[in-house]
Amino acid sequence: RRGMKQTRSEPAPAGHGGNLQFAEAWFEGRGWHVFDFQRTVWQAYLDGQSGLIHAPTGTGKTLAAWWGPLLAWQGSGGIEPPRGLRVLWITPLRALAADSEQSLLAPIRELGLSWTVERRTGDVSSYAKQRQLKKPPNTLITTPESLSLLLSQQNAREYFTQLEAVIVDEWHELLASKRGVQTELCLARLRAWRGAEGPALRTWGLSATLGNLDTAMSVLMGVQPDGSPRPGRLVQGLLPKAIVIDSLIPEQIERFPWAGHLGLKMLPQAIAAIEEGKTALVFTNTRSQTESWFQALLDARPDWAGEIALHHGSLSAETRDFVENGLRAGLLRCVVCTSSLDLGVDFSPVDRVLQVGSPKGVARLLQRAGRSGHQPGVTSRVTCVPTHAFELIEAAAVRRALVEGHIEGRNPLAKPLDVLVQHLVTIGLGGGFVAEELLAEVRTTYAYRGLTDTEWRWVLDFVGNGGHALDAYPEY
Repeated sequence: RRGMKQTRSEPAPAGHGGNLQFAEAWFEGRGWHVFDFQRTVWQAYLDGQSGLIHAPTGTGKTLAAWWGPLLAWQGSGGIEPPRGLRVLWITPLRALAADSEQSLLAPIRELGLSWTVERRTGDVSSYAKQRQLKKPPNTLITTPESLSLLLSQQNAREYFTQLEAVIVDEWHELLASKRGVQTELCLARLRAWRGAEGPALRTWGLSATLGNLDTAMSVLMGVQPDGSPRPGRLVQGLLPKAIVIDSLIPEQIERFPWAGHLGLKMLPQAIAAIEEGKTALVFTNTRSQTESWFQALLDARPDWAGEIALHHGSLSAETRDFVENGLRAGLLRCVVCTSSLDLGVDFSPVDRVLQVGSPKGVARLLQRAGRSGHQPGVTSRVTCVPTHAFELIEAAAVRRALVEGHIEGRNPLAKPLDVLVQHLVTIGLGGGFVAEELLAEVRTTYAYRGLTDTEWRWVLDFVGNGGHALDAYPEY
């Protein structure tokens, strides 16, 4: 964003109107360049459209999505504080929620806007959650699980009555999972409520490193009650992003293991790579491997004590916040982590990324590479640290796939009935439902658009009496 020239991006539409100048002035005041794809998204939002934003990591997708609601509010006057919950921001990770909160608050604080932003995840205290139920913020950052819990509240419909937009961050990460299906069901409920009371709910997804974009947008948009696809706008910020993928090579390949190791034979080379930069992220594939690598690094370099840290989902919220703040401030030389720091988190001081073991896919490695050089025009680099000889071949295959533009797609799940059972219990707690009406609503999701009457009756039977498995138990 900083003074970079725009290239290969989708052209912005003519006739922006005065509203867009409000955002452009803020960008200009920061010395940033507004990309055309960001203007396109802002105008599409003002026109009441929904869609999917696809752009490389670190090119401003968050601000592209966030300034739409701010411009809509500013265009309607922007003087009186907005009432109720206006924007729901869904994120797949708690760590990403904290980072998103800071990103969304930046223009609000600097411009003195009367707009509130808060988080609602497992890291937030019960007191804060109760306060949010009584007085919701204007923007709520939450996860699919916390959103489902909100829908189970007796006053859920009233709580979301002012909702104007839902923004799903890192949609590619949710797409091919049951959490993604859970998100689809929640969106169907919110759309049904909003459609009955006012203008259609605007839905925008943010995505990077994804091959099947058309499918990703179709899943996010869902279908109309008549079964036809719900319209959506695909906006691509085709900004060139240089990515370097290299590998550490064992000193004696003949004695390098073929399988079943944690990669600690490469510890000296990994330490040398970490020393090349100011701040490094060392990704591993399991929490146990993270613990092993953290201890091994500390044993090899005791002088790094206080400058090296550990990060994964099992740690307390206070510990994770301490590590994340240390990364942002540039106080840490190295953080060994799992996928807990995989997505969207902006740690500008990070200039080296190491991947220990197989990257498990082209898209995932590119995502992790983007944690370094997290701004336009800066090269992102990831170094593969093989744990056995075959992973050297995997790293070479990823480099070749990157050159040839082959990024795997993520296939959405079709009709997972266990997720639907859970959703019915959630909606039942949140005021109850009429079976025929809820069936029509569920069929507006991409996952359940082909749900049969027989499957629906099975789900209702399971929720009501446990189905064939549990109806023999009086306690149930």
